[in-house]
Amino acid sequence: MAEDDRKATSDDLDRRLRGVRQAYQAGTGRSSRPAKSGAGGEKLGVGMRVAVELVSGVVAGAFIGLMADQWLGTKPWLLIVGFILGCCAAFLNVYRVAQAEERRSKGSSDKLS
Repeated sequence: MAEDDRKATSDDLDRRLRGVRQAYQAGTGRSSRPAKSGAGGEKLGVGMRVAVELVSGVVAGAFIGLMADQWLGTKPWLLIVGFILGCCAAFLNVYRVAQAEERRSKGSSDKLS
């Protein structure tokens, strides 16, 4: 008897839940499934990666130069050299990311055609 009550309660709950979902979808015009991120999300991810590569390369180069300056007592020369090398490394990393994205997009377009 208890199983019949649970099944009836479960069926009633499912029916009510479907009704609420349908009413919500009718009122908002939305589907119950979340939208996929698609190309916009991928491009945002690549943009964030490029920004992180730029900032981290410059900061790492400047930090290494600053530490070397303190260790060797050559302020500010190694800081300047480290900053320049960090900028070069950052731009090289951004170039690599751009090349990888270009190869990936060409591969995707080749698969579509």
